[in-house]
Amino acid sequence: MTSFAPDSIVLNRKLPLWYQVSQSLRASILGRSPQDPLRLPTEEQLAGHYGVSVLTMRQALKELEDEGLISRHRRRGTFIEPHARRGSPVRLLGSVDAIVAQQSGMTAELLDHGTTPVPAELAEFFPDLSEVATYHRLRSDEKTGEPTNHARNYVRPELAARIDLDDLVRWPMTKVLRDAVGADISRITDTVEARLADPETAKLLQVPLLSPILHYTGVTYDAGGRPADVAVIQYRGDRFSFTVTLDAT
Repeated sequence: MTSFAPDSIVLNRKLPLWYQVSQSLRASILGRSPQDPLRLPTEEQLAGHYGVSVLTMRQALKELEDEGLISRHRRRGTFIEPHARRGSPVRLLGSVDAIVAQQSGMTAELLDHGTTPVPAELAEFFPDLSEVATYHRLRSDEKTGEPTNHARNYVRPELAARIDLDDLVRWPMTKVLRDAVGADISRITDTVEARLADPETAKLLQVPLLSPILHYTGVTYDAGGRPADVAVIQYRGDRFSFTVTLDAT
């Protein structure tokens, strides 16, 4: 029987290996195509794929099993749950793969795209540009259809020229830039603050005007230190929580 082929990952030895592996595998599962097989490789095969011990792999799989994304059956193997609920709290532990994983797992609708003059509030990120490409998407819970957030991405034109719009419906922008476009992403900085829903956000997210929302700004930098993408996302305040863990070493 053919097994599902997960993406690869470059492990950061300063972060828990089991967590990085679980989040990378989670992103692969949530970004899979409908025709992909549901059976996962064995623990030993997955451990070899990620370059970790079987014990670490087992811990990573337990995390996904507890979340309900996979089921494990003695003698039969481990299988992706095709109808598992895909929404979960956003937890950022310091790796790009973790961010990709947490952005995955929702139905996305591309509302519009095009070019626009660099907004004044983002001018510091694009000092060499007069225009940027823009993508506006609405994300919804796959199971309930309930809108959860809407996102605007402002992308450097030379990268936007290589973006396939179909990928933006399937994958988060970070994954599209890294894995489809081939951008060399070095880091992402995140800012989250509480705001009140403006008329557009209230309508898109189906919440009362001036109700609490989470306003997220994420800046993705390339290996040269230039911002490649700035994401501005409005989250429903009743659907998301953020936990940030900082390494003291």
